[in-house]
Amino acid sequence: MNEAVQGVAGRDSDRRNQFISENLRRVFLMIYRIVGNVADAQDLTQEAFIKALQREEQLKDSEKAAHWLSRIATNTAIDFLRRHGRAQFTTVDDLPSPLTSPRSDDPEAQVLEAEGHAYWEDGLRLLTPRERLALILRDVEDVPADEVARRLGCSKATVRSHIANARVKMRRYIEGRRR
Repeated sequence: MNEAVQGVAGRDSDRRNQFISENLRRVFLMIYRIVGNVADAQDLTQEAFIKALQREEQLKDSEKAAHWLSRIATNTAIDFLRRHGRAQFTTVDDLPSPLTSPRSDDPEAQVLEAEGHAYWEDGLRLLTPRERLALILRDVEDVPADEVARRLGCSKATVRSHIANARVKMRRYIEGRRR
């Protein structure tokens, strides 16, 4: 009996570790884009995973679990912004190496990916926290507008306004960089 319990516990541990490794980078980057601060994003990522792992029954279906984790992560970041207001910004260079590992082995592709990431992060700094959150949830995470409104605690019209303002600011930023 004791061996059977240990076997089940081992499988649960493996499932938790796999869940974390499959989602860590995505969740961290999502939270970082919302709060704009590496140290806070690291803490909030850990907090989001702790919340998710407290309800292991939700982890059985990996696709639903990833969506559920995204909701936990964005809500954790939103709660943080509500508690602390605008976060302080740091550079992406401060990220720990496992989270910044390039997706390609080609050095040229790595440089282009890093430049694109830095360009995106610079543009996000121009946005208010609510604009940044609305834009990331809607355009990056593909969350429906009504869900974004629910998470932000505002109307769909306000979400559309935040997104429109964010897109205008990003467009101006891109045009300014091209000159």
